[in-house]
Amino acid sequence: MQSMLLPCTKMVVEMLKIIKCLIVLIFITQNVKSAESELDALALRNLKEYLQIRSVQPNVNYGPCVNFLKKQAESLNLPVKVVELHPKKPIVIITWEGTEPEKPSILLNGHMDVVPVFPEEWTYPPFGAEIDERGNIYARGSQDMKGHSIQQIEAIRRLISSGIRLKRTIHLSFVPDEEIGGLTGMKTFVISSEFKALNVGFAMDEGDFSTENKFFVSYGEKSWFQIWINCQGDPGHGSSLLNNTASEKLRFIIDRFMDYRAREKAKLEDPNVKPGNVTSINLTMMKGGTQINVVANELSVAFDIRLPPQVNHEEFENMINDWCKEAGDGVYYTIINKDPPIENTKIDDSNIYWVAFKNITHNLGMEVEPLIMTGVTDARFLRFVGIPAFGFMAIHSTPHLAHASNEFLNKDIFLEGIGIFMKIIPAVANA
Repeated sequence: MQSMLLPCTKMVVEMLKIIKCLIVLIFITQNVKSAESELDALALRNLKEYLQIRSVQPNVNYGPCVNFLKKQAESLNLPVKVVELHPKKPIVIITWEGTEPEKPSILLNGHMDVVPVFPEEWTYPPFGAEIDERGNIYARGSQDMKGHSIQQIEAIRRLISSGIRLKRTIHLSFVPDEEIGGLTGMKTFVISSEFKALNVGFAMDEGDFSTENKFFVSYGEKSWFQIWINCQGDPGHGSSLLNNTASEKLRFIIDRFMDYRAREKAKLEDPNVKPGNVTSINLTMMKGGTQINVVANELSVAFDIRLPPQVNHEEFENMINDWCKEAGDGVYYTIINKDPPIENTKIDDSNIYWVAFKNITHNLGMEVEPLIMTGVTDARFLRFVGIPAFGFMAIHSTPHLAHASNEFLNKDIFLEGIGIFMKIIPAVANA
């Protein structure tokens, strides 16, 4: 009888051990879920707080942004530095030192400013960061690009709290005035001694994002070339039919530019040609004349031109010079903004950061399409000084509303992006 009870007793003991382990596992799982829920709630609070700061162009007061970012650095127990290379144009740098700090570092860049709003066109207050029943958070900067910056801050928070250390040092930079060209922000920063001291080997900045369930990574950008064409002619009475008028010359110039635009636009009918591979030309402003019954002595037109990397800048500018000569005497152009040709970041096996990025996004099952950005970002200044830089945003399935009314970011997409950066940041930092 005792010999029969012995195996039963052992089975009961083993079952009790298993039940105990299951109880412990359930307890741990619940704690993990609770911790994740708390981190999600914190991330959303930080996102809303950052979005509620009215760092809107022009004449931005960056003080509240700086104070917010200092608070984030303190919560991460990381050192923070504020550099001011132009009055009232602060650059905030939060640093997470790597285990091999002598290696070139990783820069994760974002800008603090946002573009103006027209509140009457918004369903929700543009700086309210209100959330609707679908989880969409409405605010200027949610897509461009405060949401992106908070994703990276929160990814680093979770990596640190998990006890993870990375080989390369990570610098989070937050710069001013990207939305007005970056001339008093990143352009000055990259040539400063403060920047050189960071020993940056690779950078990630804002990029494009998809309305579908896919991602984009930009490795180059179109170059800015913004100009006024000024056409001078003989003035006179509005009832006369004069020769050598500014308006005739203006018509010639507009025809040349718009014909060129039409040829470039036609290239997009080929599905293999992407917007980043063609020259975009848009007539954006016109000025001139004194009153309705006076033939103007000068009329001017502004064109916003974006040149893809394969276009020879000198040849393109020579073409414009030729058009001005053909139009007649007194036709000339003045430059508003002009970028130099900038080499693309390599996306082949010679770039260890590209290999790391490509491999981790593949392992995550992400569909990622490399492209040339149609707009300009601060990444162009980094590439100009020889630093490889990608534009990447962990956002998908989202309508493009950056710079538009009712800009929003869905909370689930936002939180998913934190997890994506938790994989990408270690991958490039350990490359």
